[in-house]
Amino acid sequence: MDGTDSSSGPELSSESGKTLMAHCPQALHDLMGSKIQAAMGRPLPEMEVRYSNLSLSADIVVADDHATKYELPTIPNELKKTLMGPKKLTVRKEILKNVSGRFTPGKITPLLGQPGSGKSALMKVLIGRFPMAKNITMEGDISFNGVPREQIIAKLPQFVSYVNQRDKHFPTITVKETLEFANKFCGGDLIKQGKGMLDMGSQHNDVDALETAKAIFAHYPEVVIQQLGLQICQDTIVGDNMLRGVSGGERKRVTTGEMEFGMKYVSLMDEISTGLDSAATYDIINTQRSVAHRLHKTVVIARPTLKREIPLFPL
Repeated sequence: MDGTDSSSGPELSSESGKTLMAHCPQALHDLMGSKIQAAMGRPLPEMEVRYSNLSLSADIVVADDHATKYELPTIPNELKKTLMGPKKLTVRKEILKNVSGRFTPGKITPLLGQPGSGKSALMKVLIGRFPMAKNITMEGDISFNGVPREQIIAKLPQFVSYVNQRDKHFPTITVKETLEFANKFCGGDLIKQGKGMLDMGSQHNDVDALETAKAIFAHYPEVVIQQLGLQICQDTIVGDNMLRGVSGGERKRVTTGEMEFGMKYVSLMDEISTGLDSAATYDIINTQRSVAHRLHKTVVIARPTLKREIPLFPL
């Protein structure tokens, strides 16, 4: 149960990622949360996301053939259409209309909607990744822990991870190499950041927590492989449409795993179930629920609908 005291949980060995995952993801997250929080002498950092009266629209140029549709197909009319081309109109398409909400730390929030309903657009707008061209209009307020997004937009990648709906990888390297690469470049400053965050704790707890963090960091690619069930294909190249590699479902899990590295407070996950069966989807969401609850993380998962995962989300 989530309310179980982590101090009475099983002892975990930090010899490898497999031993860290020997019991369950919840035990590992309990260890991470309790060690870091004890050393810091204060609750784990967290981030709340709020958006208010958010609207997003795009001006799109379309061909207007209504006026010529009912003309007789005479030679002059056909020549006129060929030379002048169709009449063009600019129409406004509403992507988001006056939406408000908040994503709170310590829980996972489902973002439900059919394809084309604006789930991806909302996630990208919140973190400043939506392409704001001249024909795009955005209105509304977005804040992180009460700070307007515009004031911290350059630093948002340090705090927020976004799992893209589309899989983009280096196709010629293996699954394990991909995750090790992500660990090195997204989590390379983990220990350095941790030393600064742990200054408030006692010296004994500082050393204990940092040694635990170092062990977890060293084996975290293997931990992610275990969490996502990628053991069988870890030495297979990722591949793409032109190069045969892992399956589509396995590639989607690699995409999810890449965003597990680094000290991020918010995780936005866009359609992570594509190509996965219901059992694999359930396991991934259950792991994210544990991360959110035990590490005070804000997790948002975009889904077209909820089936057997309903009990994992708070009401």
